[in-house]
Amino acid sequence: MYHAPLGKSGDNGLALSIIILAAGQGTRMRSALPKVLQTLAGKPLLGHVLSCSEALGADDICVVYGHGGEAVKAAFPSDSLRWALQAEQLGTGHAMQQAMPGTPDDNQVLVLFGDVPLLQPDTLRVLLAETPADDMAVLTVDMDDPTGYGRVVRENGSVRCIVEEKDADAAVKVVKEINTGVMVCSARRLKAWLSDLSNDNAQGEYYLTDVIAMAVADEVKVHGIKASSPVEVMGINDKKQLAEAERALQARLVDELMMQGVGFADPARVDIRGTLTCGQDVFIDVNAVFEGDVKLGDGTTVESNNLIRNCRLGPNTVLHSNCHIEDSVTGSGCEIGPFARLRPGAVLANNVKVGNFVEIKKSTIDDGSKVNHLTYIGDAEIGTRVNVGAGTITCNYDGANKHKTIIGDDAFIGSGVELVAPIEVGKGATIGAGSTITKPAPDDALTLERAKQLTVKGWNKPVKKGTN
Repeated sequence: MYHAPLGKSGDNGLALSIIILAAGQGTRMRSALPKVLQTLAGKPLLGHVLSCSEALGADDICVVYGHGGEAVKAAFPSDSLRWALQAEQLGTGHAMQQAMPGTPDDNQVLVLFGDVPLLQPDTLRVLLAETPADDMAVLTVDMDDPTGYGRVVRENGSVRCIVEEKDADAAVKVVKEINTGVMVCSARRLKAWLSDLSNDNAQGEYYLTDVIAMAVADEVKVHGIKASSPVEVMGINDKKQLAEAERALQARLVDELMMQGVGFADPARVDIRGTLTCGQDVFIDVNAVFEGDVKLGDGTTVESNNLIRNCRLGPNTVLHSNCHIEDSVTGSGCEIGPFARLRPGAVLANNVKVGNFVEIKKSTIDDGSKVNHLTYIGDAEIGTRVNVGAGTITCNYDGANKHKTIIGDDAFIGSGVELVAPIEVGKGATIGAGSTITKPAPDDALTLERAKQLTVKGWNKPVKKGTN
């Protein structure tokens, strides 16, 4: 469903700034990679938050960075992003102070976190739509076990304050509603409150959540908008939580595809690390991995244990088990594998068959042709209705340069043939099995190359030293 972007066309009429807090070190990840660059479904955590932000149509997106800052900036080289350095991590309030000088006073500010990747645009649209221009809102969620989280304290339905776990008394600790950290407020008000923050607390940090009490003191109404589930707002702090988020996101992606009519042998045993677009009557077996941008045409079948990266498979294509294909395209009715590899630049037309243990690289294969088992095709153009026998090799590399092999329509290549490129095989030509072809093979003729068979009588097989 299409949603009009917020920002200048938003429900409250305010332009939208999104500030993403992404400066944390992430020590619990036990990794040299900054936490926000840890991957989830093939994309950095911060990438998911940025995608969500862009879906909202924000006028201004600012990322507050710190630990591993240059690596973080390098991972997202967009001119549309604004960056603010938090050189010393002194709390979420301090992080916001670094971002606010570049934020227009008249904008509405939405605060997100670089390690909360499962938030969906629709949830934030509700948060923004239900927050009047002069009010504030926080995104909350109910948890069965709220231990460790800041509690939402309400009064007459409105939020009165957020109390962090270490500062909470026994009465506050029984509260199940917790703060997600996500909030929305006018930039002008937020700047004023941030300037008055104190670090007089158990952590000695500047809490962003303290602005809630300031808003209440200034008689600004603070709305508490609940997220649909704790999963959507979960923060990622260690590898265990990262794995839990991976499964949650994969379940969401597969559920969406099943609602579109895609069949799965086991929805829990598929990984989508990018974008998967499917036509009607597509079936996907277990342990299929999709990376990058993948499109499957109507009636396509993907059997078990396949890796598919940046490919487009035409209608009614069958990808048998244990194949690895990347940056490749097929027409309709193709059959690939099992145990085949299509490398970048492989283009199959319609009704092409690629057998088991075949490798194809930067080659086009036209309608109805067959490349049977145990064959390597590289830098080649193969015409229509060609039969390439088992064990054929296009010898495309001379140690310095790649050379092309061209095979005409209706040619027949026998088993165990070596085609030494550059080479051209004519239309309707036949190449005898076991040949090494170094010169052009003419149309409609048999071409073969074999040494004279020799039998040596009385031949004694070599014997290993030390044996009788």
